[in-house]
Amino acid sequence: MKHSAQPAPAAVPVRSTLTPRGLKSGGAWLASAPPQQATAFLEGLTDEAIAALPYLFEFWALDHQLPPEGAWKTWVILGGRGAGKTRAGAEWVRAQVEGARPLDPGPARRVALVGETMDQAREVMVFGESGLLACSPPDRRPRWEATRKRLVWPNGAIAQLFSAHEPEALRGPQFDAAWVDELAKWRKAEESWTMLQFCLRLGTNPRQVVTTTPRNAEVLKQILQNPSTVVTRAPTSANRAYLAPSFLEEVEARFGGTRLGRQELEGRFLEDVEGALWTRDMLGACEIDAATAMTRVVVAVDPPVTGGKRSDACGIVAAGVLAEGPPTNWRATVLEDATVTGASPRDWAEAAIAAMERHGAERLVAEVNQGGDLVETVIRQIDPLVPFRAVRASRGKAARAEPVAALYEQGRVRHLRGLGRLEDQMCRMTAQGFLGQGSPDRVDALVWALTDLMIDPAAAWRRPQMRAL
Repeated sequence: MKHSAQPAPAAVPVRSTLTPRGLKSGGAWLASAPPQQATAFLEGLTDEAIAALPYLFEFWALDHQLPPEGAWKTWVILGGRGAGKTRAGAEWVRAQVEGARPLDPGPARRVALVGETMDQAREVMVFGESGLLACSPPDRRPRWEATRKRLVWPNGAIAQLFSAHEPEALRGPQFDAAWVDELAKWRKAEESWTMLQFCLRLGTNPRQVVTTTPRNAEVLKQILQNPSTVVTRAPTSANRAYLAPSFLEEVEARFGGTRLGRQELEGRFLEDVEGALWTRDMLGACEIDAATAMTRVVVAVDPPVTGGKRSDACGIVAAGVLAEGPPTNWRATVLEDATVTGASPRDWAEAAIAAMERHGAERLVAEVNQGGDLVETVIRQIDPLVPFRAVRASRGKAARAEPVAALYEQGRVRHLRGLGRLEDQMCRMTAQGFLGQGSPDRVDALVWALTDLMIDPAAAWRRPQMRAL
């Protein structure tokens, strides 16, 4: 978030002069209010309040940029590129070091600013467009001491810069607050983070904020699992009011629905589970922008045991195969994850048939272990002539998934963009079972689709070959 230069605010607190509407999300209200209301609001403020308003971050901030309440030690802001993470970190530091008046002390007196390199810490955290100097009001703006690599506030508070490439530099100093930027891409993340924790020993409640685009880094996983950690998340689009429209259009068109897009734009933490049948790298390598002509297309359904808002999701996946040569050479493409949640039997049956129509599927494949003949009955109530194949599981979910995972290892399956939720489940399926929450309904539907398209035809083709031997 960036704001134009404004007159120096008065050296007195002005929060109490604002309307009872409150500070939080006030900027969003002001931007969307009718002109008469906005004018009346501004005219009702004193000159001091008008001058100070651009620097009252609580008024302009988005929800994910405000620190959560409660007794936490580490606040992690996971966000996409341009989501406003840096501004949130800088404003949190301001809130720690500034008092009500320029010379009044704040809650913290010694702050560590840790970036991946010294250059990045200086150019982003200090001198960046959303850095500490840019967002500080003139009468509270800190002084940069280049030779000592530190900021000094008028009230005596000090923030010292460190590079994560030099964890030993954190051996000795002590602080009561810290701001850590882009932790997930630090090369020496474990060592630097550990050394920083020993430094946070001043005051009664030393705290730290971490601003980072999520990556599958071990140290970040450990931090997120710590009971004293709180997390806020935001996609790039959450900050669209302060981003160029052409930027959003370009990156969403190019990376929307991809693994990289889920990480860099949605701010999703894409974690690999030890022993998973699929990995993020494997799935990232099989993403494509468009499918070629398919020989056959099927839609597979994994119905929930019960229907309604509290039921499990109904997994619905459309996939096609290019059947050239023997079945052992065929290649498949997963076209869509049309899974629905909280749906009645009629709702998910309609969704499955609609997916068939979208993709020109020649068959609907549905597991009937739970619903038996009722599954086919529900489907035929929607379309009496739908080509239907009932499948019954005789093995566990993981055992059924293993041969399908082997197809991916052979490079014989591709994914269209937009399958993020399906891929999240896939990366939590192990040989010992599913390690996520709930049931892997999307994965089950995927397995039934690719079994019908690839596994069963290959098995049927091999049987005559084996008899000939």
